[in-house]
Amino acid sequence: MKVSVIGSGTMGMGIAQIAASNDSKVCLYDSSANATNIAKEKLNTILSRLTEKEKITKSRKKEILSNIQFSQDLNDIKGSNLVIEAIIEDLKIKKEVFSEIEKIIDDNCILATNTSSLSIASVASSCQKANRVIGIHFFNPAPIMPLVEIIPAVQTSSNTLKTARSIIDKWGKATVIVKDTPGFIVNRIARPFYGEALRIYEEGIANFETIDWALKEIGGFKMGPFELMDYIGNDINYTVTETVFTSFYFDQRYKPSFTQKRMIEAGYLGRKSGQGFYNYSSESKKNINENRQLGKIILWRILAMLINEASDALFLNIASREDIDLAMTKGVNYPNGLLKWADELGIENVLNQLNKLYEEYGEDRYRPSPLLKRMVKSQTKFY
Repeated sequence: MKVSVIGSGTMGMGIAQIAASNDSKVCLYDSSANATNIAKEKLNTILSRLTEKEKITKSRKKEILSNIQFSQDLNDIKGSNLVIEAIIEDLKIKKEVFSEIEKIIDDNCILATNTSSLSIASVASSCQKANRVIGIHFFNPAPIMPLVEIIPAVQTSSNTLKTARSIIDKWGKATVIVKDTPGFIVNRIARPFYGEALRIYEEGIANFETIDWALKEIGGFKMGPFELMDYIGNDINYTVTETVFTSFYFDQRYKPSFTQKRMIEAGYLGRKSGQGFYNYSSESKKNINENRQLGKIILWRILAMLINEASDALFLNIASREDIDLAMTKGVNYPNGLLKWADELGIENVLNQLNKLYEEYGEDRYRPSPLLKRMVKSQTKFY
């Protein structure tokens, strides 16, 4: 099987590594010779580390590298069974690239985009055979993160969906099927993890350190929202939020934060710039208020918002309950599936918290999902 990856950045390189490690012949294309050279060096370093840790043998490392062709000639993608695009999140550029790719590949080749939030239907519209276009969204770092969202567009054929999922399943990934809507599962449902944390900070309820502490210490999350935004990059995280907000016709639930916008304007992008919500150039002591009562208030407010988003995604048939919970545990390492968590906490308790926030603020961002209301009325659970 031949797999071509368009774009040799971190994500493209990671996808190429996965495919090559599963014995596919891979063409990793980038228009920049410098970019492909950097990718080759980085991949060699990554595989060398795996050999040092005895995860793979030296001969296996050689095999994986020999499976990858680093190319600056787009015609080298000829004969591919699957092409995965992993370039800049710009719809116009993606459509131009897909239109160009279609002139080179065979009729039976599947075309996939790794976009995290753009419309698959829009990308597919640039192709003559739109029924072979699909979204295959990996999470960074692709070789490590187990989740892959599979997103059929309205044009995608059932055979394309079946074949694409089968390939990714064989690569050992946990796949979920999701409707072509803004943010798909993870980037849609996770918005309150960041947005509500920022809101709590803006209201002066707690500082960054305390909010992160509450989510980790009491909630069991591996990273707090501000740590995670710094890790992802404030520019990237903000852009996803803004994209989802705009795509949902400015629904207040996804409204971006001025606090994060100002951080970007100041150049405080997070770990990669040395300064974000935290300063990474110095060992400054964190100022944490370890008040468990305050911590529970913070956690409960954010968790209720997350559960509400998960409930609404199920209500609107974005994905199945199992896939929603799997996506959040495997895609962003949540300690529990949100719908299972709702059952454990009590759906009525979640609804009461949302109603309380909605009554206090009078803002549409806190409106409860109709599904939660129905479930409380019928006294049913998600599982």
